[in-house]
Amino acid sequence: MQTTVQTVTLGKNGLIVPAIGIGTWSWGDSLFWSYGKDYGADQVREAFHAAVEAGITFFDTAEIYGLGESERLIGQFLRQTDQPIQIATKYFPLPWRLNAQAIADTLTASLQRLQVDRVALYQVHWPLDFLMSQRTLMNALADEVDKGRIGAIGVSNYSAEQMRQAHTFLAARGIPLAVNQVLYSLLSRQIETNGVLDAARELDVAILAYSPLAQGLLTGKYTPDSEQTLRGARRIDPRFNQNGLEKIAPLVDALNTIGNAHQRTPAQVALNWLIAQGNVMPIPGAKNADQAVQNAGAIGWSLTQEEVAQLDSLTRN
Repeated sequence: MQTTVQTVTLGKNGLIVPAIGIGTWSWGDSLFWSYGKDYGADQVREAFHAAVEAGITFFDTAEIYGLGESERLIGQFLRQTDQPIQIATKYFPLPWRLNAQAIADTLTASLQRLQVDRVALYQVHWPLDFLMSQRTLMNALADEVDKGRIGAIGVSNYSAEQMRQAHTFLAARGIPLAVNQVLYSLLSRQIETNGVLDAARELDVAILAYSPLAQGLLTGKYTPDSEQTLRGARRIDPRFNQNGLEKIAPLVDALNTIGNAHQRTPAQVALNWLIAQGNVMPIPGAKNADQAVQNAGAIGWSLTQEEVAQLDSLTRN
């Protein structure tokens, strides 16, 4: 039985969504993730239903995740639930996509894979121009809002200046820019100093924080002693070697201590810290039901101001 779930609003007069969502890059993607080896369709299906059961009904995907497989999986899962689900997906500005029709066609393909007539949020995956201007791109997206095929428009990986430009083009059509999806976590705080977070607050644009657990570094699962058991890309990521893990040990200790005080996990503390920043919605991944339930445990409670400040101090630099 679902209970009332903490919510946030994405953008000015925008979508009302759970305060945390699920990122689905790992669903169907075997190029960057171990889909098909360590886990598969059964596990991500269970993750979907566990998230929905816990009240987490916002799922973020993209046409390039698993070359469309993430969208196809979600399309299958949507047919297995009666709960209202909000789907966000993304358009990738490939060089040969030259005009507004390319955007319409790409959206049509995503909707077909998702088996829906409309998505709640449609985002531009990267601020790449090539031969299509941002003005043309934003106007084409605005046309899709007018047609009712997308509820809101977002961008991803946009700088402060690029956000302002997109915001201006959309405002001319009377449509707000809802979100900028960017890398943000306790270990990736660049948006606080490069102007993106300030611009988002000024323009009333929500931040969707991807990789909010820093590829698992903030879960407490990885310690200097675990280096020999690393798999996949983590084996060559310097953040996961002994020196990197020793460097963040004080932070992991603090996450554990604070988590114990609230009967929460280190990951739940790290996600709650993001929510405490205001105007920020983390979208951690979930490869199985247990991870989905763990993610849901990041909301419905709050860190104290002192705890937020402590984590801020430990990671500011």
